[in-house]
Amino acid sequence: MASSPRGAASRRWFLKGLAASGAAALYAPRVRGQQPAHVVVVGGGFAGASCARTLKRLGPELAVTLIEPSLRFTACPFSNPVIAGLREMDAQQFGYDALRRDGVAVVSQAAVAVDAESRHVTIADGTVFSYQRLVMAPGIDLRFDATPGYDAVAAEAMPHAWKAGAQTLLLRRQLEAMDDGGVVVMSVPASPYRCPPGPYERASLIAHYLKTHKPRSKLIVLDAKDRFSKQGLFEAAWQSLYPGLLEWVSLSFGGQVTEVQPASMMLVTDFARHRADVANVIPPQRAGAIATAAGVADQTGWCPIDPVTFESRLQPGIHVIGDAAIAGAMPKSAFAADSQAKVCAAVIVDLLRDQVPSAQKLVNTCYSLVAPDYGISVAGVYHPRGGLLAEVEGAGGTSPADAGPAFRLQEARYAEAWFDTITTAVFG
Repeated sequence: MASSPRGAASRRWFLKGLAASGAAALYAPRVRGQQPAHVVVVGGGFAGASCARTLKRLGPELAVTLIEPSLRFTACPFSNPVIAGLREMDAQQFGYDALRRDGVAVVSQAAVAVDAESRHVTIADGTVFSYQRLVMAPGIDLRFDATPGYDAVAAEAMPHAWKAGAQTLLLRRQLEAMDDGGVVVMSVPASPYRCPPGPYERASLIAHYLKTHKPRSKLIVLDAKDRFSKQGLFEAAWQSLYPGLLEWVSLSFGGQVTEVQPASMMLVTDFARHRADVANVIPPQRAGAIATAAGVADQTGWCPIDPVTFESRLQPGIHVIGDAAIAGAMPKSAFAADSQAKVCAAVIVDLLRDQVPSAQKLVNTCYSLVAPDYGISVAGVYHPRGGLLAEVEGAGGTSPADAGPAFRLQEARYAEAWFDTITTAVFG
């Protein structure tokens, strides 16, 4: 199908952004000094694993250590299809053998302390690692203190499923066990949080599951916002695919959840009380706890960074990438994390060579499935401006609103191809 001029422009900028973020991989500079500089990376998700691997490729003489307690990484992208029974969990899990083959030392323990002044990281068994540069990619922690009634115990009755794994499968089992005619209630937090369109993809795929298996049921989405990513595209799809089945309640109409009562499966808002047969409560979030311990998180719970170097504005010598970083207009997504990782790795090699890093453009794209054969997307290009990462005007765009079924199917296949590509590049 012929693409629109806007779509073609988006793809051109997308490719330019890829070139900008990946150009550094074409050379491997020498690091000064007799002993190899040591770079420690905390966190083995898309950001941390990609950065560790890129560091070793750009600076083969570097000593690179990745500290990550999990033996296998469980990816959040494409975990919503797992909830809807369209995909199995083992397709979401990846190991770190490829990083080891590249020469990255992988330490399977948690980082528990960071001394920014002495440049030391301590892990759970007490081992201390010194570093010249530290990269922190701790991802997110859930703020169980943010919603009265919701904590880790309540999450066993009302799963969040916002960290892929056991919670993902718990929510799936609850949907499968629910009687036809039951009510599913989702709670979506205010921004910022990991993957801005993620809750609405999840709502779409839960609606698809209900339509297919339990058509007398209903899904209510209680939202602490009035606007969300790709809203027009999602709402048009919901009207077409799930009329009467999916109800979205915005902030202005009483969508913000003020309390949950797990014993009665009740979600309370300013205007109403919603009893759920299945409740998916996505709480507010903040940077992973180690970021606070390291002194790189501010009062918001997130980590302010320099948009050129990704170095913390609070602690010199520490770089923060991925979901934990305050990245301006750049959203918290796996694609963004990988883009930031590659730029950050090139910056660190430059800094260790006493060279001034140059500003680069970064790119993000995000696919969402509204149904197995119905995909939508948004893309953007970002550059440092005014101390933040700002969107390059006219460089991004969304799927055309008037696209037909063949185009939507094509975007769904692009989504699958993107996931396979990024997981192979980072972990394969």
